Amino acid sequence: MARNCFKSFLIILLIQAGSFLSAAENYEIPRTQWGHPDLQGVWNFASNVPMERQEEFGDRQFLTEEEILAAQRERFSIGRRREPSRTSTGIEAFYNDTMWMERARTEGVVRTSLLVYPLNGRLPERVEGIEHHPGGERDTPGERPVRFVVGGIGRDGPEDRGLSERCLVGFNAGPQLMPSVYNNNVQIVQNKDQVVIFAEMVHDARIVNLSPGPELDKSVGLWSGDSRGYWDGDTLVVTTKNFNGLTQSFEGYGSSKNKILTERFTRVDPETINYEFTIEDPSTFKDKLTAVVTLAKVSSQLYEYACHEGNYGMGNMLRAARNRDATEFTDRVREMFRDR
Repeated sequence: MARNCFKSFLIILLIQAGSFLSAAENYEIPRTQWGHPDLQGVWNFASNVPMERQEEFGDRQFLTEEEILAAQRERFSIGRRREPSRTSTGIEAFYNDTMWMERARTEGVVRTSLLVYPLNGRLPERVEGIEHHPGGERDTPGERPVRFVVGGIGRDGPEDRGLSERCLVGFNAGPQLMPSVYNNNVQIVQNKDQVVIFAEMVHDARIVNLSPGPELDKSVGLWSGDSRGYWDGDTLVVTTKNFNGLTQSFEGYGSSKNKILTERFTRVDPETINYEFTIEDPSTFKDKLTAVVTLAKVSSQLYEYACHEGNYGMGNMLRAARNRDATEFTDRVREMFRDR
């Protein structure tokens, strides 16, 4: 019964995918009063596709129908009796992924990875000496500056914490746009000479200048870099340079100091923008990398993301650390007098 239900589900997906492809072929892109493709609106870039491809898939970009079915059965534990547990499986996984975490998507064709270049869907070889510092929920050994966004290296001061805890850079706000657990939304606003990409996470507004002009001096570094754009037919191409080096290059590796990011936004139907980004950073990777993400139209609006980690959490975290230091000092003094 469950297998038949999922077969029907897959058939519906494939029919929808075929309908979307047919509609895309006849789709006329809406245009602004200046004749540019209209990309405006709120868009969601959530995805349950992994960034890197499992090695077993080789150079294959897409899952087969059978693999999609197997993945869905495993994810939701259909047709399988399970003992109650606290693990994220079955209906619990369905609830988390659809009601809380922004990971569940129902594309008609499922990719094996977001990375499409290198062709194996894996990160390029790193430059010798480049270490991996992904950060995480627990503190990790390291030195300042802390370039990762989540976690930290200690609690001696705010500079020991990750960039998102300091409300400097969101963990998915970009540039580039990176699907994460939630708040995967951006709003695009256009005029003749600029495109504004407004991220929900840490409410960062990136202004992309379309008019030609002199580039910033290489000595000027910015948290989000300096973005310049142009229209390549119906595709918005955005090149971002001049990162300040205080963020990572990509996926826990390197520094953004010499990173060049190229993004391509192409509207393919009323509900979809194809988003592609390429990173070239010879200081971190021996080759470029390219990823493809789908932006889906959202019939809603963005609300302020008030980053209270920096407003309240940071002070409380450091205060707790100082109280712990004081307690440890008092305990050491007591031990000294006890030994005497």
